[in-house]
Amino acid sequence: MEKTDARVPEGALPERLAAAPSPARPRFLVLGLLAITDGCETVVLQPSRPASLLAALLLHPGAVVSPGFLQRVVWGSVPPAGGKAALHTCVLRLRRLFAKYGVANQTIEAVAGGYRLHADADTLDLLHFRDLLSRAQACEDPETALRLARAALSLWKDPLLGNVHSDELHRDQVPRLSEERLLAVERVFDGELRLGRHREMIGEARRAVEAHPGHEGLSVLLIEALYRSGMRAEALAEYRRIHTHLDTELGVEPGPALRRLQLAVLRGEPPDGHPALPPAGTPPAAALAAAPAARGRASPAAPGTAVLRSLVDAGLLEEGPPGRYRVHDLLRLFVQAAGAAPPVAAQHIPADMPPPPAD
Repeated sequence: MEKTDARVPEGALPERLAAAPSPARPRFLVLGLLAITDGCETVVLQPSRPASLLAALLLHPGAVVSPGFLQRVVWGSVPPAGGKAALHTCVLRLRRLFAKYGVANQTIEAVAGGYRLHADADTLDLLHFRDLLSRAQACEDPETALRLARAALSLWKDPLLGNVHSDELHRDQVPRLSEERLLAVERVFDGELRLGRHREMIGEARRAVEAHPGHEGLSVLLIEALYRSGMRAEALAEYRRIHTHLDTELGVEPGPALRRLQLAVLRGEPPDGHPALPPAGTPPAAALAAAPAARGRASPAAPGTAVLRSLVDAGLLEEGPPGRYRVHDLLRLFVQAAGAAPPVAAQHIPADMPPPPAD
């Protein structure tokens, strides 16, 4: 249970953590509120200068952190007179706290060029997270890889460093941490896709995209999940949304991964790197059984009639009376990708219908 105590001095921790028997080495937490845990109780630090200093060192474990950077973290753009002496005093306060709560005195080391904090995966949740994610990426068993990625993601709690009042950290360091979190989210969704759980992940992927509307990697995974679930119109709608967002907010075009996936949806081909799509109407159990054998194999080109049906299902053509179709603007992209107008399609589309607009 998390505990706080507003009556303790600035930067201090409640006495009960020091008095409690410690079954393991004290552990620092930065993937949420800055805190120290002994494995039984977790104590959240009060906002203070020592807390800001500790957060800055924990975000650079094992690295030498310069006095100038630490001063900006603790005091902002206007450090006090005698800034190095004030910083030294702040470090001494941290060391006293560490000694009080069982943290080794040598955890913070003064070295040439600044200060260094020693930590490992057992004493810092950030390093534990990175270790789990690295193991997930290297693991060949998809179930184990997904379990490791979800374990890594479970270490994160909001608000991220909400009790650390440092503009320097929240402007430059916290966004980098958030990017690491999104890498874990992508790893989880990629694992779900590889296990054929595309339908189950759609809701979670939608929420992630809503929280990060300009993140291309998340949109790629959502589009693929929708496409594999037979929801081609929704997949193309998500592509149009991210395309509009990138153009409006950043003035850029979608990256190559998004463009390749859009063309795969338009062509009715399997996305790169994941199992080939099962034929329409394949029962879910049979589709999952067929997926491993199909991994990495390109599907044969569909006959012209199947292409037309795929375009209708994807919302690119609107079917009217027999043999008549209304062309959607996105059909132009399909024609460009194919290199020429499909000959079978020409037999079904009326001769008086205008061709797709030229580039």
